[in-house]
Amino acid sequence: MKYRPSRRTRRFGIGAAAVLVLAGMNGPALYRFSSDKYHHYEINQPEYKARNGHWDVVNVPEEYRINTIHAALLHTGKVLLVAGSGNNARNFAAKSFRSVLWDPEKNTYRNIPTPEDLFCAGHTQLPDGKLLVAGGTQRYEKLKGDVEKAGGLMFVHNENPDKPKTFPAGTRFTGRKNGKTFESKDPVLVPRAKKTKNRKTGKVTVTASTVRVYVEALRKGKRYQTGTEDNYRIHGLRGKDRQNFYGIAQKLSFDKKDFQGIKDAYEFDPVAERYVPVDPMHEARWYPTLTTLQDGRVLSVSGLDEIGQVVPGKNEIYDPRTNTWKYLPKQRFFPTYPALFLTDGGRIFYTGSNAGYGPDDKGRTPGVWDLKTNAFRTVPGISDPDVLETSMSVLLPPAQEQRYMVLGGGGVGEDPESTAKTRVVDLHEDRPRFRDGPKLYAKVRYPSSVILPDDTVLTTNGSGDYRGRGGSNVLLAEIYDPRTNTSRGVADPLVGRNYHSGALLLPDGRVMTFGSDSLFSDDANTKPGRFQQQIDLYTPPYLFRGARPALADGAPRTLRRGATATYRAHNASAIQRVRLIRPGSFTHVTNVEQRSIAVDFITSGDSVGVRIPDDPSLVPPGWYMLTVVDDEGIPSKAVWVKVPASRGAAKH
Repeated sequence: MKYRPSRRTRRFGIGAAAVLVLAGMNGPALYRFSSDKYHHYEINQPEYKARNGHWDVVNVPEEYRINTIHAALLHTGKVLLVAGSGNNARNFAAKSFRSVLWDPEKNTYRNIPTPEDLFCAGHTQLPDGKLLVAGGTQRYEKLKGDVEKAGGLMFVHNENPDKPKTFPAGTRFTGRKNGKTFESKDPVLVPRAKKTKNRKTGKVTVTASTVRVYVEALRKGKRYQTGTEDNYRIHGLRGKDRQNFYGIAQKLSFDKKDFQGIKDAYEFDPVAERYVPVDPMHEARWYPTLTTLQDGRVLSVSGLDEIGQVVPGKNEIYDPRTNTWKYLPKQRFFPTYPALFLTDGGRIFYTGSNAGYGPDDKGRTPGVWDLKTNAFRTVPGISDPDVLETSMSVLLPPAQEQRYMVLGGGGVGEDPESTAKTRVVDLHEDRPRFRDGPKLYAKVRYPSSVILPDDTVLTTNGSGDYRGRGGSNVLLAEIYDPRTNTSRGVADPLVGRNYHSGALLLPDGRVMTFGSDSLFSDDANTKPGRFQQQIDLYTPPYLFRGARPALADGAPRTLRRGATATYRAHNASAIQRVRLIRPGSFTHVTNVEQRSIAVDFITSGDSVGVRIPDDPSLVPPGWYMLTVVDDEGIPSKAVWVKVPASRGAAKH
């Protein structure tokens, strides 16, 4: 007799088949779900954290979420987050400029009134703990095709040696030949003409002064553009001023208009928690680098000026004693946001890293720059020299060794090329030369690197193409050990971070990451990207290994170079290293502030005695995080100490 399944068996078989069909259809989703659950389980295991660390999302209330472009750790332990207009043209038009002060320990926030668009400014730590912020945005770029009014550069001349004159925004200029009228978009001061007298003949020569201002046609349309040079009369002048003051312009057209910078400068006061205006720079700068020097003064270099051109080597120094700026006597050209580090004897090391604008064949060679003589000694050997733009540079710990690492990078402008190379140079060699270090986790531009208290370097994120184009964000991180010249992967970041992102070491030994400004939000480059406002915290492996050493915050807060001080320390006999770490100030793959300095020490009972190095080019004046590290490589929470400027140097 032929077997015939029962109704119950048939129902069970049909149900099982349906389950198998559904499982086949949803297999990938079920696999992803189970994989995600397992991954979440794995990364939260103590053993995993002790080897790889752990990432957490910071809970930022909605009203304090901004497009963080710049971030700086202050000696109060708080972090100043600066967006300005946040690379948002609508915010710029509405004059909506944002800064937020974040307390990582309490996770509290405060909106800070922001006086100008500090988007793409430069910043650095001053001797008294204030943060100098200089430059920013005067005007957003307009791509060819988006420019509605003809415009360009007007040179305004003054032939009067006895009288300067200020022309307000909206001043009109009419061509003597073409009859077309343009108006200035910003106020401009034209200095007196220069008068010189020949000692032999007694003849007096007058040389006209010249300044530049951006002008636009009064109306839209191609018929208002010009094609040749013309002399322009200035409206509203009377008498001899009509002859003494005039404009000259070349073609005024619909060409692409680059971002334009401002001259404004501010000191952010961490105690009063507000911006305080100081004298403006001589040059407008958008994308400048600020580097604190050994006497506490600040070097300001590069940037796009008030007409959108790279400042042609006119570098200047800020003196915090007088809040004023002074040009360096000789010029030297760099592309925008160059990585310029203070090194031995007050010289400046340019690693070749930069973040954007400038010709591809000028100012991109690494070398040591002597500010006193303007001499520049090239440092050869760097690999992939054509992809240094958007690379990261770090002074490897400890700073005494003067070894620098350049990580990743991309081609000039929107070039899709990137590199996984790292390059290391020892400036204490007789003939310093770059040599390749271990490769990064991927070919990447915009990586963020942070010096950790245990003398290692965390590097995280970036993208393989320009601004994450083509879904090229890299969700990887690694820790590099300079002692062994090796790297190892650690816990993966939670979100992609590329252009306009960064990272800072916090006083408790954790690392914050912020920002990211992808061009597109999909792999096919069809949907516009959204700014990543999420802030994450990375807890390194050393904070999962056991109890931390403790350094009491009761000793002197001010320590001069060469001075000694004693701190109470829990389990002092286990201390292996003491480090003095300068707080970071990060933007656009640039953080020339961060450095970790080895400190001589002795232990006795429950105390540790430390001696601050006496070299001002190693320890520029300012506030530092003093940290001890035990024999397990676990750092203490930092104690803040202030290293003042030397007597007779710039004080604040």
